[in-house]
Amino acid sequence: MKKISVLFVCLGNICRSPAAEAIFRSLLEKKGLSDCFIVDSAGTGSWHIGKKADSRMRIAAERRDINILSRARQISSKDFDEFNYILAMDDSNFRNIQDLKKSTASTGLASIKKIQDFRSAFNEQEVPDPYFGGDEGFDYVLDILEDSVNGFLENIS
Repeated sequence: MKKISVLFVCLGNICRSPAAEAIFRSLLEKKGLSDCFIVDSAGTGSWHIGKKADSRMRIAAERRDINILSRARQISSKDFDEFNYILAMDDSNFRNIQDLKKSTASTGLASIKKIQDFRSAFNEQEVPDPYFGGDEGFDYVLDILEDSVNGFLENIS
């Protein structure tokens, strides 16, 4: 059976997308589906390449028994060929992903969507970036992502 591949994307790949990746991995593990998926995260920007996720996000996630282990990387043209789903955290990154695909003339069939298209309990159209806010923003983002990531898995399974 071919694995389903999912890439979560935000701006710097140190807050929202690594959290979404870790939440999705945790959910897959709980449901016994880990072997059916390839999961990764990336940023549209290059500022944080190689760095761990923001410590505030890692701490907030650890309180929920979610371990964020990824290192930041930037989305690339090959991702359009390697992933079935590319999920953006907000409108700006969604547009940046679409622009990158057009500029590289990729023929990849990745389905590019916004993670909030799969929300059920929150009204937010975008996942807010907690980077410049207080610690409570990281918990709120995790709440939003848990809802949306669950909705995404339900939608594709």
